[in-house]
Amino acid sequence: MLDRLAEIEKRYDELTHLMAQPEVATNPEQLAKYAREQIDLEPLVSTYRQYRTVERELAEAEALLDEESDEAMRRLAREEVETLKDRRQQLAEAIKRLLLPKDPNDERNVIVEIRAAAGGDEAGLFAADLYRMYSRYAQSRGWAVDVIDANQSGIGGFKEIIFEIKGRGAYSRLKYESGAHRVQRVPLTEASGRIHTSTATVAVLPEVEDVDVHVNPDDLKIDIYHASGHGGQNVQKVATAVRITHLPTSMVVACQDERSQLQNKLRALAVLRARLYDMEQQKIIAERAESRRAQVGTGDRSEKIRTYNFPQNRVTDHRVDLSIHNLPAVLEGDLDAIIDAVATADQAARLQAAGAGP
Repeated sequence: MLDRLAEIEKRYDELTHLMAQPEVATNPEQLAKYAREQIDLEPLVSTYRQYRTVERELAEAEALLDEESDEAMRRLAREEVETLKDRRQQLAEAIKRLLLPKDPNDERNVIVEIRAAAGGDEAGLFAADLYRMYSRYAQSRGWAVDVIDANQSGIGGFKEIIFEIKGRGAYSRLKYESGAHRVQRVPLTEASGRIHTSTATVAVLPEVEDVDVHVNPDDLKIDIYHASGHGGQNVQKVATAVRITHLPTSMVVACQDERSQLQNKLRALAVLRARLYDMEQQKIIAERAESRRAQVGTGDRSEKIRTYNFPQNRVTDHRVDLSIHNLPAVLEGDLDAIIDAVATADQAARLQAAGAGP
């Protein structure tokens, strides 16, 4: 592993030299390419250099311990040795994590689909709560949220809502949200005060381009219709809403939130590409049982991943057995503690599967 790290450090220094060359400095495209590569390598190189520094300091401390006869100085040296050994172990684990293969989709925008499941109107209200939660989380990170399509229920909820979140690293954070979310609370419509359990499903798809998924135009049936609001009332006199049917899979995507037919078509195609890409990824996961075991909550779409319990003010993520007793904050988008815990567990599982675990 150390030989590999030395080669990576050598490449990092080589990139610094290359970007200083006049022919590269005057070529924006080449300069940007080298800069992106160096940015990707920087965390690993920095951690590796810290590891070498600690190794050197540890060797010096151990040598002092061997040579020193004064008991007070030996005690200080022993404490320093233990501290440096702990630090070396932490850096070694960090290096192992940084050497794990990166998900090529991590930096992409995402398309999120939330659907009400069991629970009738209450499930629709919960779907609306989840949409608001993710919107607030995106805003806290400076990401943009755009609704692609929404099918409202009668009391302010959503039967289904599809939206895009644009921001660097959006998929790396939100990919762990795919699955079934469960809520336990007393519905507003429940006169007797009984607690109901409802569910909504979340699918987080990386936004992909034509080069990632080729869609044959001959495989598409495209319908144009009038966008409609709640209750079916026409909200536009010009037909701008678009419904695309992918004939080989019978997959249907609709978009009506944009003002122009072209914009709606482009956004519907983006959702279609993301779904087709996800379909292929799910096949790969299903074919690799060992890979599925090495993932935390990014495989089975039907997996129950989280429960939001209102009477107990508790949110529990079942994948990592984490409970947070501040449900209002979570629903306001305070998701980092949960996402960090799941991401850490995912990294640990992948390290173990790769034979690089502790």
